Amino acid sequence: MSKAIIARKVGMTQIFAEDGKVIPVTVVEAGPCPVVQVKTVESDGYAALKLGFLPAKEKSLNKADLGQFKKAGVKPCKVLKEVKGLEGYEVGQEVKADIFAAGDKVDVSGVTKGHGYTGVIKRWNQHRLKETHGVGPVHREPGSMGANSSPSRVFKHKRLAGQYGVENVTIQNLEIVRVDLARNAILIKGAIPGPKGSVVTIRTTVK
Repeated sequence: MSKAIIARKVGMTQIFAEDGKVIPVTVVEAGPCPVVQVKTVESDGYAALKLGFLPAKEKSLNKADLGQFKKAGVKPCKVLKEVKGLEGYEVGQEVKADIFAAGDKVDVSGVTKGHGYTGVIKRWNQHRLKETHGVGPVHREPGSMGANSSPSRVFKHKRLAGQYGVENVTIQNLEIVRVDLARNAILIKGAIPGPKGSVVTIRTTVK
């Protein structure tokens, strides 16, 4: 059975292993996530759990979302997400951080930081043009666009300037270093997508 939970990124720090090595970790606030709906193959065509996360005021929700929480008898939440693979839960129960343990391998999905409209150097790690006479007047431009007379156009998918960031990214095969149930905290080795305070989904790794 795969495991999953909704979490909020708190920030990064470092801890020391028993052998004295320093381990960089990301701290996330994982759950508790109340079960709002249980979807089954018979009624919905697939099996999944709809989880809530982070308490919210009723006035901040629309009627459709508020109706789901009232039907389930669950307090309103800011975040509603479906996760697959969790079994044995009923409506009203809570998914907590203790479903994971130290040493578990997980995939973490989140929305990356937004950088706005950026050039090709920042967006695609391209090189600068030569800093000599005859080049320019711009030295950070994308460079050659391709052939002239044929096909007389720029090919699709050429790496150019544009919106950078704010996209769904999944980092696979990360390791859980520690689980602190008293604080609903999970410490994950390495970095995960998104800025501080962003919502991420933690799942059992597919690899």
